[in-house]
Amino acid sequence: MTGFEFGGRVVAAGTRETIHLDVSTLANATPMNLPVHVVHGGDGPVLFLSGAVHGDEIQGIEVVRRVLAHDALKTIRGTLLAIPIVNAFGFLNHSRYMPDRRDLNRSFPGSDQGSLTSLLADLFFREVVKRAQYGIDLHTAALHRTNLPQIRIAPGDSDLMKLAEAFAPPVIMTSKLREGSLRQSAKNAGVKVILYEGGEALRFEEPAIEAGVKGTLRVMKHIGMIENAPAVPAHANTIHSTSSTWTRAPEGGILHSVRHVGDRVGRREPIGIITDPLGNTRVPVFAEDDGIIIGRTNLPIVNRGDALFHVARIKTTARVDAMPDEDEII
Repeated sequence: MTGFEFGGRVVAAGTRETIHLDVSTLANATPMNLPVHVVHGGDGPVLFLSGAVHGDEIQGIEVVRRVLAHDALKTIRGTLLAIPIVNAFGFLNHSRYMPDRRDLNRSFPGSDQGSLTSLLADLFFREVVKRAQYGIDLHTAALHRTNLPQIRIAPGDSDLMKLAEAFAPPVIMTSKLREGSLRQSAKNAGVKVILYEGGEALRFEEPAIEAGVKGTLRVMKHIGMIENAPAVPAHANTIHSTSSTWTRAPEGGILHSVRHVGDRVGRREPIGIITDPLGNTRVPVFAEDDGIIIGRTNLPIVNRGDALFHVARIKTTARVDAMPDEDEII
């Protein structure tokens, strides 16, 4: 078994080491690094696991920590490159963005002659992503929203679908890639990357963390890195979807949700009610499609046009046309 060369060092087979890649120097002369934890078990596949590409999406950090501490890694084959915090600048500032207000996940593959965001994208992509055959990029919903645990993949790739199915999330979303995203650039480089979404920004939600850890271990088993992984519950059923829609507020006011993430809904089913603060007006919010709620706002204060419920379309579900009972929103 040979060692794994990374960041100018060689990690011996059967060992692990944290290697710091130089990123920049802050205005107060403090160095800013990209810590990469390398777990090398000898010959085999290389998988990267990344958290906090968006600095306020912190649940991925805990997923990475728990995976690194799991007993299954004691007999790992291949190499795991674990980066719990890619965007340390945003993480320290509780912000999605980089200091130059750019979105790191719209800046790949980056450039070593560009902005700070472009420089970090280039470093991460060149030193980590292109060294791997597989990747799991861990995300949450944006601020004041929450997501049902789900995997997102690009269309037309059977290998990605197999990885997503091995993860065994409640929902697999297949959709077009966005220009400048990590997954788009990884595809161009021949690296198979799936994206995990679950939970809320700046919060730890145990079900989403647990789903991320178990799913990651299942993927590692699928590609031959570990021997054992958590079993998929017998009652679990992954829903596949190729499109989704946001239900928006028909009026401003106070939102009272009567459906939650993970709930199946029917077209024209009432899923919430918007009232004024005194309760004199009641405006129903209806689902626009048959599907499952994969995301929703956590803010009860809404303006007309605000995105409220994210529904992944599925072919069939029960339809309910009655309004919610009065006591459901009081």
